[in-house]
Amino acid sequence: MRVLVTVGSARGGTEGLGEMVAADLRAEGLDVDMKAPKQVRRLDGYDAVVVGGALYAARWHRAARGFVRRHAGELRARPVYFFSSGPLDDSASDKDIPPVNGVAKLMEQAGARGHVTFGGRLMPDARGVVAHAIAKKHSGDWRDPDQVRDWAHSVAGELRAS
Repeated sequence: MRVLVTVGSARGGTEGLGEMVAADLRAEGLDVDMKAPKQVRRLDGYDAVVVGGALYAARWHRAARGFVRRHAGELRARPVYFFSSGPLDDSASDKDIPPVNGVAKLMEQAGARGHVTFGGRLMPDARGVVAHAIAKKHSGDWRDPDQVRDWAHSVAGELRAS
């Protein structure tokens, strides 16, 4: 089974989560490509798709939103899973965090089978006025590789069963 993982990420933390998901799906025996949303023209040849997006002010990254809108029809024809990253604390590891409203609407458009929210990452030297201000007081990495591995394992199991 061939799977596409595509991620909207501004500072690399969510891209890193996508790389973890791709590696874990490969470890589950799936054939996985990871491409930036703008690199994908068509979904021909992919049996399933995982779309990830960083959350900024409760909005998914623009590249992830645009990808889903451009490919909604193609996405509905195959299994699709979404993930978000963003909380700058351990809350995503401690409990399930539902998708924000905009992501929930995109899930409906794409016929997504599932969603998970992973913890985010904010480097101390983050650029951008808002990110830099937040990073001065609250930087760190809350991505949980065990949570990512468990989620990828469950996605792989669902794909094999379908």
